[in-house]
Amino acid sequence: MTRTRPSPTARAAHAARVVEHPADVPVPGAAPGPLLRAHGLTLGYGPSDVVHGVDLDVTPGALTVLVGANASGKSTLVRGLARLLTPRAGSVTLDGVDLARLPTRRIARTVGILPQSPVAPDGIRVGDLVAHGRYPHQPLFRGHRSDDDQVVAAALAATDSLPLVHQRVDQLSGGQRQRVWIAMALAQQPRILLLDEPTSALDVAHQVEVLDVLRAEVRRGMTVVLVMHDLTLAARYADEVVVMAQGRVVARGEPVATLTEAVVEQAFGVRARILPDPDTGRPVILPRSRPTER
Repeated sequence: MTRTRPSPTARAAHAARVVEHPADVPVPGAAPGPLLRAHGLTLGYGPSDVVHGVDLDVTPGALTVLVGANASGKSTLVRGLARLLTPRAGSVTLDGVDLARLPTRRIARTVGILPQSPVAPDGIRVGDLVAHGRYPHQPLFRGHRSDDDQVVAAALAATDSLPLVHQRVDQLSGGQRQRVWIAMALAQQPRILLLDEPTSALDVAHQVEVLDVLRAEVRRGMTVVLVMHDLTLAARYADEVVVMAQGRVVARGEPVATLTEAVVEQAFGVRARILPDPDTGRPVILPRSRPTER
C-alpha cells in the first residue's frame, strides 16, 4: 500500500498542536546580525538611473524604514539590496562579500524579501504557502527537513496566522493575507528581511498589526528594512529612518533627529508641523500646505 505524504499545511497544523510554544522556536538573529551595505550604488531601468551613488549601511538588529516621495528610489534601492537588480555602478556587500559573488541559496538563507503585491498560486492554502519559505534550507533532491514543520508552525504563530492554516490564501482579508506573506518570509529564517510597502492598501488597524509583528521580530534579533509612506507610523516604529529624494539619501538617523520640518519639505515638497507624540515623544508629522516649488 502506498502511503500518502501529508501536505505542508497538514504537517504545520500537526506541529502547531505538538509544540507547546511554537513561537519560541529559535530564529537566527540572536547574535549580532550580518552587515548589508551599499557602496556607491547606482540602479536603474532602461536608459534611466533611479538610484544615484547611494552609500548605506543597514544597521544590524534594527528596524530601518525608507521614506520618500513617489519615484524617489525607495523600492528600487530595496530591490538592489536584495540582488533583484544588477548595479550599474557600485556594489552591495554582505559581511564584506559582494552579493554578485555569493550563491543564490546562500543569500536566500540570510536575506529575505517581500515585494509589493506578491501573487499566490491559485487555490493554495496558507500552510502550503508558508512552507515555500523553507526551500532555501532544504537539501537538493531530498526536500523536506525534519525541522521544517516546526519552523513553519513558529512562523504562523508569530504572525497570529495559525487559525488560518487550512484556509485558501485567496479567501483571506487584506490584513490576513499580508500576515501570511510575512509568515512565509519568517519561515525562510532570514537574518535580514526586506519589505517593500508591506502596509500599503491596509487600513490603520491592519497596518499596526503588521508593524507589531515586524517589531517583535526585531526584538528577537532580526534586521528589518521596509518601505513606508506614512511618516508618523514610520517614526513610531523605526529605530532608524532613511529619507530619500530624487534617488539619493538626504537624511538618516533616529526619527526625532531625522524627520524635521526642513527634511520633510526637502523630500516631499510640503511644509509640515512636527509635534511630539504625547505617549512616546516621537514625531507626529502634520502636513500644513500644498507642495512648494522644488
